[in-house]
Amino acid sequence: MWFSIKIYLRLISVKIRSQFQYRVAFLFDVLGTSMATIITFASLAFVFKQFGNLAGWSLMEVAFLYGMVETAFGLMDMLFSGFDPQNFARQTRRGSFDQLLLRPVNITIQILGSEFLMRRLGRIAQGAAILVIALNQLDIHWTLGKILYLPIVIASMVCFFGGLFIVGATLSFWTVESLEVINVFTYGGTELISYPMHIYQDWIREFFTYILPAIFLNYYPALFFLGKPDPFNYPSYTPFLSPVVGLGVLGIALLFWVYGVRHYQSTGT
Repeated sequence: MWFSIKIYLRLISVKIRSQFQYRVAFLFDVLGTSMATIITFASLAFVFKQFGNLAGWSLMEVAFLYGMVETAFGLMDMLFSGFDPQNFARQTRRGSFDQLLLRPVNITIQILGSEFLMRRLGRIAQGAAILVIALNQLDIHWTLGKILYLPIVIASMVCFFGGLFIVGATLSFWTVESLEVINVFTYGGTELISYPMHIYQDWIREFFTYILPAIFLNYYPALFFLGKPDPFNYPSYTPFLSPVVGLGVLGIALLFWVYGVRHYQSTGT
């Protein structure tokens, strides 16, 4: 295990050094990534200026959701970028994955260390900034439990979306047709849970409750932090299911990945 961790850290350090070779390009990459977040949130703020609230949620309450999601997804996209379904599918088609299988190093560690996109720091920083602003503006009654639980919620979302990346990468062993569907649940899922879940139609909310339980990642923890009532009257422990869902999805995804690697057939390229 320690050998694998050492290899992973070595791979990451190589990736980081290579990205800092062209510092101006790196800076523009970070700024470009952060600008997308700023523009999106500015558009959201303009809507709130016109309408005042969103189904009873103020701008800062939605900013709390938005900041947590952006921070978590940015972290995930940096840590799990090697499993990005689009990039991984191209590697598989080119036969690059076959080369990795020949190396005497755990294949999962190799893929995790194959990419480490430092430009995602822009998205992470902007998401964290929005979250901090929201926390300063909201009147949250902080307890030790809430302080400890906030980073756990963010880490749970990292695990959840990382698991979806792994599922998408594994599916590319058999087909590339399903990759866009995975993007709907990853990139589209971040947009979905950036807003209060009670604003969506019943079928959408039920899908993301019982099929892909994203509702427990951000929305219910936010109700706990903000002290807002639950409109769906779920059990009192519901806000604390975030780590269960995040780790559960990641665990299932890793099992699926192991299955896919065992049944992988070379592309012949």
